[in-house]
Amino acid sequence: MRLTVRDLDQHYGGSQALRKVSFEVAQGECLAVLGRNGAGKSTLLKCLAGVLPVTRGAIEFDGVDMARAPSHRRSRAGFAYVPQGREIFAELTVRENLLAAARPHGEASDETFAEVYGLFPVLREMAGRRGGSLSGGQQQQLALARALVTKPSLLVLDEPTEGVQPSIVQLIETVLQSLKGRLSIVLVEQYLDFATAVADRFVVLSRGQVVDRGERAEMSRERLSKFMSI
Repeated sequence: MRLTVRDLDQHYGGSQALRKVSFEVAQGECLAVLGRNGAGKSTLLKCLAGVLPVTRGAIEFDGVDMARAPSHRRSRAGFAYVPQGREIFAELTVRENLLAAARPHGEASDETFAEVYGLFPVLREMAGRRGGSLSGGQQQQLALARALVTKPSLLVLDEPTEGVQPSIVQLIETVLQSLKGRLSIVLVEQYLDFATAVADRFVVLSRGQVVDRGERAEMSRERLSKFMSI
């Protein structure tokens, strides 16, 4: 399924956070959204997920404009969102976190859980542990697994490597590489080496506008240093 974002604007009160943002993500493709802090990257992902309303513009998914659809309708359509900071249910166990996401989608089967446990084996070992007792890297794996049990067509990720150790960064990279082709990914990421390894294409935001775009081969430090803290 293709995601097409066209002329997207978003306002916080009297200030404009996004200005005519446009891009496309093809089926099975990963798009990296790059830029400095405050560029509008997280705001863009929240608009995609339906967490924030858009002022104008289109968010077309498989030809259907979802820009004014509530977040639960987008989730049913195949959107899955992993926010910055993970936002897992700290008082629920790992398995209960997964069930809370899977049940509304009719995916609470042993097969579904076996698939995400295969991607993140530590979650099987800690299925009975409370989410709040996990390390940061384990919580990030849980947040990703919770999104994947919904069997999404589009995975929207906000800084998945933030605050996690290098071995977990490598695991997340391996998982995302394995998912490409099966679903589309929109990735906000400050770690350029990770973004380069995973993404097929990129767009760069600055002050809420797309100021550069290109293919993975063009994601050089020289080109992007003026837009990012590298």
